[in-house]
Amino acid sequence: MADPWLHIVGIGEDGLDGLLPATRAVVEAAEVIVGGDRHHVLSEAVKAERLSWPSPFDALIDMLHGYKGRRVIVLATGDPLWFSVGARIGREIDPAEITYHPQLSAFQLAAARMGWSLPDVETLTVHGRPVEQMIAFIQPDARLLILTTGEQTPAQIARFLTERGFGASKMTVLAAMGGAEERRFEGVAESWSHTVPAFNTLAVDCVAAPDAALLPRVPGLEDALFQSDGTMTKQEVRAATLAKLMPMRGALLWDIGTGCGSVAVEWMRGARYARAIGIEPRADRRAMAAANALALGVPKLELVDGTVPAALEGLPAPDAVFIGGGLSAEVFDATWKALRPLGRLVANAVTLESEAVLLALHKQHGGQLVKLSVQRAEPVGGLTGWRPLMPVTQWSLVKR
Repeated sequence: MADPWLHIVGIGEDGLDGLLPATRAVVEAAEVIVGGDRHHVLSEAVKAERLSWPSPFDALIDMLHGYKGRRVIVLATGDPLWFSVGARIGREIDPAEITYHPQLSAFQLAAARMGWSLPDVETLTVHGRPVEQMIAFIQPDARLLILTTGEQTPAQIARFLTERGFGASKMTVLAAMGGAEERRFEGVAESWSHTVPAFNTLAVDCVAAPDAALLPRVPGLEDALFQSDGTMTKQEVRAATLAKLMPMRGALLWDIGTGCGSVAVEWMRGARYARAIGIEPRADRRAMAAANALALGVPKLELVDGTVPAALEGLPAPDAVFIGGGLSAEVFDATWKALRPLGRLVANAVTLESEAVLLALHKQHGGQLVKLSVQRAEPVGGLTGWRPLMPVTQWSLVKR
């Protein structure tokens, strides 16, 4: 096998001086160096052809292939496989053609500066991503290390914390770590006012007020946290539904008849990098679903205008399917056919007509059929009584 032609090198604020001797020799022998402006400045002593990140960024892989046969270096900040370009390249180019040269990551440096045990914190990035996705990680006593996307990001995150009752959370911005210009800014979310460098890492020590919003990652958020027109999967039933759908890292859910998006939103919150596509023909409900996804920290929820089965054309195969609206034998057949092996399908019915469809499908395909009945205590005059919700018939099965 030929030696790898592509080297992906992590570099820190100390530039070439911070590299291991063998890694520095690789960089100094480069014919082509690809990176951002910072990376080129940090390695400016090396004489090589210089290339900036292409626009659009998706063109990077084709650009790199065009230089195959030459000594090509891609420079990245810190560890190129931790929320960085190295992972992206490794998905498109055979890893046997690549040598990775990691440097200390921003997370490792920030944890050392804060005196935090790295396994005990959540490591997140909002660099080049929606800042709202950090909202899902706001928990009492949680510690967060966040790669930011610019000088405005800490102020945005301070606002998210304050709005949710975490205004007393301690915030520390660390900039240029490991370099001569290293700087540190400290404060609390509710009074954050620092002007910070654009390239920074944020450490958050979450402190909850007595009235703070509790938004656990496990399913079953309060109904009141969602914008809704009333036709939503209620809290208790939603928790049971998500338990059968089984959110997993990176898995994709199709939410058929997504409504306000409560199931899709909780699916995405339930596991790191979980994805969801909500299919909903009504524009007002898609708008509510989008707003709920943004407010609850999963802004990457995809929404499709249409009905099943036509709306499924061209969608990536799902790992789970929830049918919360528009149930029919035709809808089941289309989604079941698309479902990946070991995929989970859950269908809920509240009407007698939909229940009849589920009974027939259960008889034909097996699975688990349950009746969910929930009663909530509510005032009755000056006293308290039980008020039942509409019972839900739930059918679930795993594709073997």
